[in-house]
Amino acid sequence: MVLSKFENLKTLSNTEISEKIRKVEKELFSLQFKKATRQPFKSHEIKFKKRDLAHLKTLLTLRLDLIEQKQTNFLINLTNNK
Repeated sequence: MVLSKFENLKTLSNTEISEKIRKVEKELFSLQFKKATRQPFKSHEIKFKKRDLAHLKTLLTLRLDLIEQKQTNFLINLTNNK
């Protein structure tokens, strides 16, 4: 299993990122369930899934913060021009 690079994730849209977050969360839950029930699994995959999830959530948060900041700046400029 290879970790996806953060640079490659930047090309995804926000909806693709959200879908990927849901998918990774499901896979992580499945791995943790296997661990709890002592089923065979590769333990390093939990670490990789957690890291992927962190990358995706960080990217989505940065994008949403940027959108919010642009909207705030627009509203400030709009009220200052009156």
